[in-house]
Parts: sequence; structure tokens; C-alpha cells
Amino acid sequence: MGVLNVTPDSFSDGGLYFNTEQALDQGRRLIADGADILDIGGESTRPGSDAVPAEEEKKRILPVITELRKGTDVLISVDTTKADVAEAALDAGADIINDISAGRFDRRILSLAAERDVPVILMHMLGIPKSMQVEPHYDDLLPEIKAFFEERIEAAVLQGVKRDQLILDPGIGFGKRHQDNLCLLKHLRYVGGLERPLLVGVSRKSFIGRILHDAPLEERMEGTIAAALISMLHGAHILRVHDVAAIKKAVTVAEAIMYNTRYCGSAESGGTNREHHV
Repeated sequence: MGVLNVTPDSFSDGGLYFNTEQALDQGRRLIADGADILDIGGESTRPGSDAVPAEEEKKRILPVITELRKGTDVLISVDTTKADVAEAALDAGADIINDISAGRFDRRILSLAAERDVPVILMHMLGIPKSMQVEPHYDDLLPEIKAFFEERIEAAVLQGVKRDQLILDPGIGFGKRHQDNLCLLKHLRYVGGLERPLLVGVSRKSFIGRILHDAPLEERMEGTIAAALISMLHGAHILRVHDVAAIKKAVTVAEAIMYNTRYCGSAESGGTNREHHV
């Protein structure tokens, strides 16, 4: 899943693709680099960010979705918490709703997903983007996140969303301490026990910079690749990234090593072919 932020203030690439033509160029570049999904958003959700009115969000993303839809069959995801924005994006050609609030900020977004019979990504987050990183706390991280997803899955199903249309995102960096991020990535299969596909977004995030002695954004590529591959090996099905070409190559090599059984003969200890989406 390639990230396309049509915003002036996203944490990693805010402002680079705020202009519609620049956003279109970047979207086409991500497709050429091998993205299976484009995730297009018009509201920054970085720590400390403020909400954007729905009309402004639509103004930013709809021309981009409409134009990209004309030229590609790649899946398009709309990154929003607002049902009005999601509905307009679906009308413009989007295929997936990616809601960082998991249907908590605007309850109609779940009934919309059910009505349109489209996949919806439910993400775990403490609080709201404005305050989520102000002393987040868990008594027992993994069970609390699993319980959150169990409740959100039930809420979605009650609104008519088919269970097989749900994708779960543990929300790395969203209301998480440094140690929480590391624990989640190490134990993704615990959340995977809910038997829904997992989406993981680690691209260029601050926990990578911290591990690499406060490395700035532009020096987090290698760390992002490492975190993405660990996520894949621990159960992630979709990787949400900015640098599609590099991650795609890394995943291709990792899959060839881990899941190709042609050469092991009787020593093969098990392993199945899997496909991961970037």
C-alpha cells in the first residue's frame, strides 16, 4: 500500500504532494513502483494534528482519486474518518475505506461500508491525533488491543459489514509508547489470532529514528525495510509505506527465501506460499 498524502502537514511528506498535479505524479510513480493499493488521504493524522473540515478534505482528494481511477486498476483506499468524505471518495472510484478511528468518530462510516460492500480498515488508536501521544498508557498492551478489535469487529458486523471485509491495523505510533510499538511488531500474531488480515504501517516512523540514535526522516529507509520485513514475517498481509519500490524488492526477496519450497527436498520443514501487498 503506497501512501499518498494530499496535505500540507503530514509528518513525513507534508506539502510535497499538496498540489493536485504533484499528487497525481506521485500516485502514478507509486503505481509504477509496484503498489498494489494507493492510500489517499487529505487530513494529516500525525501526533498533535488538528482535524480538517470534510469539505476541505474532499477538495483535496477527490480530483486526485477521480483522475487516477481513469488510468489504473490498482485498488484505491481513502484514508478518512468521515462518512461524507468516504462516500464521495467511493463515488469517485475508491475501493476501500481506511479509518484510523475504526468507526468511532463517525458511526455512519461502518453502515456506509456495509451499504457499498467495500472493505474497511479498522485501526487501533488511543484518543485522537491531537493528544494521542500525550502520555499513552496500557495496563496490559496486547490483550487491550485485541479486546479493542473484538469490540470494533462486533460493532462493524452489527452495522452490516461482512466479517471477511474487515482488515485490522494495530496502529503503530498512534497512542503508543516506544516499547509498545516494539512489542506489537514482535507479537503481531497475537492480534492475527482474530483471523482477519493485518495491515501494518511502520514507514519512516519515529520509533525507527529513536532506535537509530535519533535518525531524521531521510535516514530511516533501512530501518523501515527491517521493520517491514519483521512485520511480514510475524503475520502482516499489507504493508503501508512511502517508499514502495524499495520495500517491494525487499519483500520479493524475503518471500523467495521463506516460502519457496522447490529446493529443500525432504529437509523442508513446512512453509506455504504467501503473497504480501505493498
